Amino acid sequence: MPVISEGMKMVIKVLEDEQITKIHNASLEILERCGVVIPHRKILELFADTGADVSFNTNRVKIPPDIVMHLLNKAGRSFTIYGRDISRRADFGKDKRNYNSIAGEAMWVDSPGDERRYATLQDVAVASRFADALDFINIVGAMADPYELSVKWRSVAVVAEMVRNTVKPITFWFYDRPSASYIMEILTALRGDELRARQYPLFYPFLEPISPLRFPFNGLDILFETSRLDLPVAIGPMAQTGLSAPATLAGTIVQENAELLAGICVTQLIKPGISVCYGGICHAFDMSTTQMIFGGPEQAIYGVAMTQMGKYYGLPVYINVGLTDSKVPDAQAGLEIGITLAFGVSAGADIFGHMGISGVDQASSLDMLVLQNEVIAYVEKILYNLEINDETLAVKEIIDVGPGGSFIDREHTVKHFRKELWFPKLLDRNYYQQWYNSGALDMKERCRLEKEKILKSHKVEPVSSELSRELDRIVDSARKNLE
Repeated sequence: MPVISEGMKMVIKVLEDEQITKIHNASLEILERCGVVIPHRKILELFADTGADVSFNTNRVKIPPDIVMHLLNKAGRSFTIYGRDISRRADFGKDKRNYNSIAGEAMWVDSPGDERRYATLQDVAVASRFADALDFINIVGAMADPYELSVKWRSVAVVAEMVRNTVKPITFWFYDRPSASYIMEILTALRGDELRARQYPLFYPFLEPISPLRFPFNGLDILFETSRLDLPVAIGPMAQTGLSAPATLAGTIVQENAELLAGICVTQLIKPGISVCYGGICHAFDMSTTQMIFGGPEQAIYGVAMTQMGKYYGLPVYINVGLTDSKVPDAQAGLEIGITLAFGVSAGADIFGHMGISGVDQASSLDMLVLQNEVIAYVEKILYNLEINDETLAVKEIIDVGPGGSFIDREHTVKHFRKELWFPKLLDRNYYQQWYNSGALDMKERCRLEKEKILKSHKVEPVSSELSRELDRIVDSARKNLE
């Protein structure tokens, strides 16, 4: 992977321009000759109106290149989502980096190595409040998909709980269109009216094609509801090399890109001009364990390649890097999280997720999220904009100190060291004896202690009593009407 230096901004690429063109053209050929399955009558009708080849019997749509490009060119290229506190924002397509905790897992691990349990609504509250405290997690994920609640109204209760427990933008799993309508009610109640709901979106839906080349009905149907408030859409297939995609990395990229282009077409048929995020989140598949791979070297390659493809189309990009196959915050986790994240951020993607997963979608773990927050801080420091001026070059300072002197007691040192140097919260830099006398703690233990400190100390500004009552009303209405 060649590294190109642009000042202090590193740009990593795995694809040359001609290779990007080949992938693009191959994806268009797949969409025209094979097409995709879209089990939604209204969307099929919209495709038919464009002149696409639509089979209503098989739900198959074959999309000619000119239609793909026409619809792609309509898509919005940037957007912002805002927290309950609108000063807490996440910008996409604006040369900013965003990090989110996982939108939700069915299982939960209280401490690394513990037996897993089903996640609860209380876990949503704890996870939201916890991520609210982390400096580098600027989009808070629910982390828990509460098994105790009916799936028909679960997402409504999750969103209400998140609004109460974080002031940041949020992410979670939508379920279907009827429950999405109640979630739109929550957004409107939070902002005061639909106009401000459109101006200050709190979240976006995630359309996840089912590889190879299929779309889920609910994921499609939800967009008709969320588009009423002009919510942006993230699209992210999870094609797996050798399982749901070809056994070659190039073939997986081509298929994933075709699925993404088809998804973008769908969004623009439903609401022309709506903003989209290109989610290049394909993964390798381990034939020996029959598990998807989160932290392998292939993930770094995919992260960079899919970022290049998304930027080729001028879109903000979502990639799955900074994850790990490890179940605990150990050396394996640090290696996999750090390397894949470093390549991903250097490629120029807009958002990285989903943080806080213990292994490959095995469970959610606050301990792992603590470690990932530390790694993100480390990587962000690498991308620090190095200042070169008379003050930082310090020529006079060096001459004044002279040969054999020390800078430790200089005013220049006091003035600059806190800004220039990064000070970790978890990584240990003590002398051996000091480390030993302090309990010889490994990373697992340090993550646990930091987790407990945050859970004990962090407070979130409460919602107003009026909003709290409205949240209760909406959730209760959803429970009664959707059950």
